[in-house]
Amino acid sequence: MRSLRNRFAAGRGYLAACLLGLPADVTRDAVRRDLDRWAVGKASADEYSAILERARGHAATLLGVDAGRVATGSQVSVFASLAASSAPAGADVVCVDGDFSSIVGPFLARGDLRVRHVPLEGLADAVGPGTWMVSYSLVQSATGEVADAASVAEAARAVGARVLVDTTQATGWLPTTDLEADLIVCHAYKWLSAPRGAAFAAFSERAAAEITPRTAGWYSGADPWASCYGPELHLADDASRFDVSPAWHAWVGAEAALGLAASLDAEEVRSHAVGLANAFRERLDLAPSDSAIVTWPDEAGIELAALTAAGITASGRAGRARVAFHLWNDDEDVDLAASTLGR
Repeated sequence: MRSLRNRFAAGRGYLAACLLGLPADVTRDAVRRDLDRWAVGKASADEYSAILERARGHAATLLGVDAGRVATGSQVSVFASLAASSAPAGADVVCVDGDFSSIVGPFLARGDLRVRHVPLEGLADAVGPGTWMVSYSLVQSATGEVADAASVAEAARAVGARVLVDTTQATGWLPTTDLEADLIVCHAYKWLSAPRGAAFAAFSERAAAEITPRTAGWYSGADPWASCYGPELHLADDASRFDVSPAWHAWVGAEAALGLAASLDAEEVRSHAVGLANAFRERLDLAPSDSAIVTWPDEAGIELAALTAAGITASGRAGRARVAFHLWNDDEDVDLAASTLGR
């Protein structure tokens, strides 16, 4: 991981991958080339489509699925809304208490679903015979806690419930190729360090059959360029039927960022990030964890303010200070943050 640090223009004291990732050299270069080509009228729609397909392949690698199962879009909430809109009235949906709104709000907005919120550690136990879907983040944004995905999948499988997993706070530092879920959703602007506006999702065969592509448009056809006009409904046979018309410039950067992430040894990245996080936890007298995100009580924001004053980029969520360690961080960042807090 030491050599990767040189691929980022900044990074010292940047402990906020859980908020916004930093672009690597390949991502910066791709976005700059695109801007230059666009500025002189040489941007090509066909080239953007080719870029998106390469990005779809990288996303498939990161999720351990075939590219035909991957849909591309702009936001996680759009994919979650597709699932929510397909639930039968009165369906039982289990969420984690305090989970990120993008995978909770769409179900609440229906108004006719039974949405239950339970502690993360009790998620698998809350799944019962009447449960239609479990919707949760693999890594909790507010606390950094990592869910026991295998137990949730087992509980859901036993009763035929569907599973939606958001890996936005996981993919990029935590391997996400062995998840058993009907719908896996991810936005790439955090740990994958892509521009904001590039999200993707993996659909199981059941999800693809049950979920209605209510965002269908010109990009939902097998050949978008042949799907630009009605009156027919143009739907691809694979998960690209759920594609949302791409924000081209965002996907230029995303293709480069996802390609870099997919080329790395995911276990090495996890070991590096969690190792630094645990070294920081030790300095704060916190128990070791399996997460690259470290949070601790800071209701008044005093310690977050101290980190900020020292030039360290961190964040605060739900009355807790929050730092994250990623590819551009090393032991010096651990010492810098801990020393700033007098630890």
